[in-house]
Amino acid sequence: MDGRPIGIFDSGVGGLTVVREVWRRLPNERVLYFGDTARVPYGGRPAFEIEGFARQIISYLQRRGAKFVIVACNTTSALALDTVEREFHLPLVGMLRPGARAAARATRTGRIGVIATEGTARSGAYERAIKELMPGAEVLSKGCPLLVPFIEDGRAHSPEAMDALRDYLAPLLERDIDTLVLGCTHYPFLEDEIRRVVGPDVAIVDPAGETVEVASALLHDLDLASSARTGPDEFTVSGDPAGFASVAEKLLGSRLPRVARVDLQESLASPGYRYREQRL
Repeated sequence: MDGRPIGIFDSGVGGLTVVREVWRRLPNERVLYFGDTARVPYGGRPAFEIEGFARQIISYLQRRGAKFVIVACNTTSALALDTVEREFHLPLVGMLRPGARAAARATRTGRIGVIATEGTARSGAYERAIKELMPGAEVLSKGCPLLVPFIEDGRAHSPEAMDALRDYLAPLLERDIDTLVLGCTHYPFLEDEIRRVVGPDVAIVDPAGETVEVASALLHDLDLASSARTGPDEFTVSGDPAGFASVAEKLLGSRLPRVARVDLQESLASPGYRYREQRL
C-alpha cells in the first residue's frame, strides 16, 4: 500500500472534474489539489510560460509528497507535458491521449469536434492524438476563450455563457460532427448546456473518466495504489481560497475541506528545495 496522495493540478476549478472522477473510481486514494487561480486563464499564454508554471506546480506537488501527478489541464497537457515530463522522476498523466482514445471509440462517422482553450485548439494536439488512432478522422477544433472566465467567475449557467456556447458550437455542428470532445477540464461543468445545443445525436466525450482509468492502471502497475485512505484530501490555490471554495462548492454541489493559499515562489525557495526553476 502507498498512502501518499495523488497530485492533481489545473489553472483553476476545472481540474475538479478530474477530482470528481477520482472520488468515484479510486475511493482509497487521497488527493492533493492545486489550482493556479492567480494566473488563470492559461489559454492565451505562450508555451514557454505554461512550461514554467508546470515546472513550479509539479515541483510543489512532488515536494508535498505526491506519488503520481494528473495534469488536469488540457492546455498544459498540449503545450508543456511532453517537455516537462522528462525532467521529473515522477509518473505524470495528461488529458490528451486518454481523451483521444475515448473520442475514437465514441465516433461513428469519424467527424469529431473539439472545444478547448485557444492554446489547446491552436496547438493541434487533439487532432494529432486522434489521427494517430484514426488516420482518416476529420477533427475540427474550436477555441472558446470566454468559457473558462465564465466558469471561474461563477457564471457557468448564465445566459451569456449559453450565448457563447451557441456561437462556438455552431461551426462544428454545421460540419455534421457526431462526437464532441470537451477539451478543457472546465467544460464538463457546462455539459447540460452543451447537450441542449448539440442535441441527442452527438456523443459528448469528457476525458476525465478515461484519464482516471489510465491513472488507476498505472498506479497498480507501479505498485503505487492505496488499499485504504490514509488521511483527508487537501486543496490549495495560488489565488483567493474563499473565492475558489465558493465557486467549487457551487459547481460540485458539496462542500470542500479547507482551501489553503500557497505562494509557489516562497514555498519552492525555502531550505531543502533542490529543483532549479527556469526563468519565465
